[in-house]
Amino acid sequence: MTVSLTGASWALRTQFFVLGVMFATWGVHVPTVKAHYGLGEQTLALAMLAGGVGALLALAQAGRIVGRFGPSAVAATMGVLCCASVACLLAFSSYAALLVVMLGFGITGSLLDVSVNVEATEIERLSKRPLMSGFHGMFSLGGMAGAGLGSVAPALGLTPQGHLFVATGLGAVCALVASRAMLPVEPGAADEKRPLSIPRGPLLLLGVLASMGLIAEGAMYDWSVLFMKQERGSEPSTAALAYASFSGAMAVGRFGGDWVRARMSGTKLMRASGVLGAAGMALALALPSPVVALIGFALVGLGLSNVVPVIFSAASQVPGVSSAHGIAAVSGVGYLGMMAGPPLIGLIAEHSSLTAGLVVVVVFAVFMALSAKRAMRGA
Repeated sequence: MTVSLTGASWALRTQFFVLGVMFATWGVHVPTVKAHYGLGEQTLALAMLAGGVGALLALAQAGRIVGRFGPSAVAATMGVLCCASVACLLAFSSYAALLVVMLGFGITGSLLDVSVNVEATEIERLSKRPLMSGFHGMFSLGGMAGAGLGSVAPALGLTPQGHLFVATGLGAVCALVASRAMLPVEPGAADEKRPLSIPRGPLLLLGVLASMGLIAEGAMYDWSVLFMKQERGSEPSTAALAYASFSGAMAVGRFGGDWVRARMSGTKLMRASGVLGAAGMALALALPSPVVALIGFALVGLGLSNVVPVIFSAASQVPGVSSAHGIAAVSGVGYLGMMAGPPLIGLIAEHSSLTAGLVVVVVFAVFMALSAKRAMRGA
């Protein structure tokens, strides 16, 4: 089957969009899951940690799996399974069952993530121009759409479980259809047989920088809606806008990111990203206004928008390392760092407040800005 580069590009944009919708659907239902299972912040954080553990386990073999079966096959399979895991978030009453669901969500979501990023680096290479930020913009656009649907679902008469079924059903169909138009496996790609090893040198530094960005980004996915509802007293429909404002601003930043990347060095872009992300989060936490919080979350999204695209693009070009292994290695370090985020925020929230817990985002964003020069030097 002949696949055009334009068709493959749009298929990949669809896959990024679906992945964004699934993460947003989880994010919107964090308060629902908390209430359904009767959880406190600390036990909720442990459930999130189960997702991180699943992601890390999958990333240990992601390079081998994507290299052997190809991005299109992995995206099709993991796309459907990722949607299925999100559909099951409220299907049980046991906390142990929730942990298993979150473990599955982490495994399938991370494999889908690596497969679409490997495809993105290949399309970017063949097109001979920056495209990565635009692809990631579709993830953010999907996040905004998923959060928007979650916000209007009650008005449409959808129960939380009904919303999960609609969102995941549509997502699974889109993932399957889009996979058929993705680029075929290149000859020799299946020879990648090495499991993920501990990254060193440039990959380790890029991974550390990714972990800082992902901790801040993951906090928005996991805690922003609950923050609006619990700390700002917002209605569920308004609280869901926290994720939408973050994802919408991130989408804007990413769709313009390829233009910025062509004109600004990676170091300067990373430094500016950390400063803006820290300022936005500080604003959201400092003033008790829901509107100000939404503005702050938007600034965080704009600030963090190009961190992952730039780092993944750099990781795919490290000499002597395949794009699949480079992205998986950096993702592994990034997820390892992100795994510490939700439990840390939850622990602080349990003993103080969620506002105090989210100060972690400010700290990590500042650290990301300060370490940008050293981390990007070897890329």
